[in-house]
Amino acid sequence: MTEQVRDNDLPSKKKIPFPVSSGLRRYLEKYERCIKLDIQYEDLMRYTESIPLYNMDNQDTLWRTVFYSEQDYREISRDLKTIYAHLKTSGNVKVMDHLSISRIDFCTFGNTHPFRVRIINRLNDNYDHFYIKVADASRIYGLELENLISPNQLDYFLNKETLIEEHIAGIPGDDFMKKYLNDNVFNQIRMAKEFVKFNERCFVRLLGDMRSYNFVVDITPDIEGSQFRIRAIDFDQQSYEGRKNFYLPQYFKDNNPLIFLGIEHMKPEAVTQYQMEEHSLIAGRIANSRQRLHELFKIMAQDKLSFPDKIEQLKKELNHYHKTDAFSACTSMGEIVRTNFEFILEKDLKKEVRL
Repeated sequence: MTEQVRDNDLPSKKKIPFPVSSGLRRYLEKYERCIKLDIQYEDLMRYTESIPLYNMDNQDTLWRTVFYSEQDYREISRDLKTIYAHLKTSGNVKVMDHLSISRIDFCTFGNTHPFRVRIINRLNDNYDHFYIKVADASRIYGLELENLISPNQLDYFLNKETLIEEHIAGIPGDDFMKKYLNDNVFNQIRMAKEFVKFNERCFVRLLGDMRSYNFVVDITPDIEGSQFRIRAIDFDQQSYEGRKNFYLPQYFKDNNPLIFLGIEHMKPEAVTQYQMEEHSLIAGRIANSRQRLHELFKIMAQDKLSFPDKIEQLKKELNHYHKTDAFSACTSMGEIVRTNFEFILEKDLKKEVRL
């Protein structure tokens, strides 16, 4: 990144969840993202007590482990194992016999106040996690776009007004920067390259608030050195804020260590190359899912995902940034996202991209 890192461009205020429209719900049903289960988010709120959850360094994680009455726990445990079967085995409940719920944690911050369920396989003591959240249309659009235009896939389901998501494995970005950046130069260059590409993925689809604790780093050992993949884990700020810089991870001070790696190891020409590489990959993914993206953007353009003042601000800032007036006719965040896709990819790839 060649530009100087600026001050944090934080959210203007706490984001509210937006309801799932009938159009979005029909889309999710069509693509088998809806399930019908008895348990809802509100059921998990019936806990009787809670205690702080500390990490291995004895630091408060701001999560709280919750406890239920014996009767409630039996019902909730059974339903949570059914959810896990839907996430991992297409609903085949035969896997439930050797599974048990090890812990349920409640997040005291964030927009969707998620519950994190830790489930354990009694045959080998291996464990996994998944999340129960309040359904938010912004987050669902963020999840869909992640699956369609990024190199990452994740399972999620809508159960009435409850959102169910699988766990995204990786090292939290802030922990990664503290513990893993003092590596050999080869790995540092690869990490800097991945951050450039992640920055582009976020900006093209306008996914905001990618501070270091809102993404994880997946490390894969390779023949020489390691390969790195940055994965977003928070999709609440999908096309909500009005500030253009909010959608560029390079402008968050939390991410400065990765920015400085890029400044140290990459010339501007290399940064431009990696940006265009990522744009080309996104264009290829669009070609493979064009009809589904067309359906998604048609619904997204009609849904309320932000407020008029934020929409107007983002239109003006993107017009100025791209040196165009292509965003002036947009009337919703969905239309802005679609226009940003088309404008960036057409400019770099020198061919028409229509969604």
